[in-house]
Amino acid sequence: MSAVVLYMSMSLDGFIAGPNQSRENGLGDGGERLHEWIFDGAPVPDDLTETAARLDGANQQVAGELMSTGAVVTGRGTFEAAGGWGGDHHDGVPIFVLRRGEPEPEWSGFSRVTYVGDIVSAVEAAKRAAGERTVLMHGATAARLALTAGVLDELEIHLVPVLLGGGTRLFDGLPAHQIELERVRTLEGAGNMVHLHYRVLRRTEAAQ
Repeated sequence: MSAVVLYMSMSLDGFIAGPNQSRENGLGDGGERLHEWIFDGAPVPDDLTETAARLDGANQQVAGELMSTGAVVTGRGTFEAAGGWGGDHHDGVPIFVLRRGEPEPEWSGFSRVTYVGDIVSAVEAAKRAAGERTVLMHGATAARLALTAGVLDELEIHLVPVLLGGGTRLFDGLPAHQIELERVRTLEGAGNMVHLHYRVLRRTEAAQ
């Protein structure tokens, strides 16, 4: 069975988006800085598989791993902020979006997108679709729900050498559980990037 891996770019102070997020400002003020390592100053291509090819070293390695995943699970906010990736995140793989109720018309026309009401069902469907390939998870909400439900296997954190000072933190809002992680890889890339890969070990109730 495939592993479910969270891939997220995060500032050194723990933010995955800057302040003042909105539909028109999906990454918040200054949030684009978190993704400069993968887009390397170039416009975001229509086909995201092109991104890894123009990188090198560790940045190319982890971008290539991300683009080789077999399905995507994402929160609604991340999906809509990215314009739904035009209905194709990469290579035509299926996308499962956490959402209760029917989407607005502008988000309902993507043939590869399925809306799912809960994280466990979304992960189960994504695993079936991915086969032996890794399931890519995106978004803070999806990550928190998956960690709480015990359905997230690994985390790949792209640590960006910047302090945003405000915005959306990746791990805010987790319940009072202690989640043990094992670091299985550390890679250093261009632009002072550090890519940290963790395996989720176990979760215990916090001391009262």
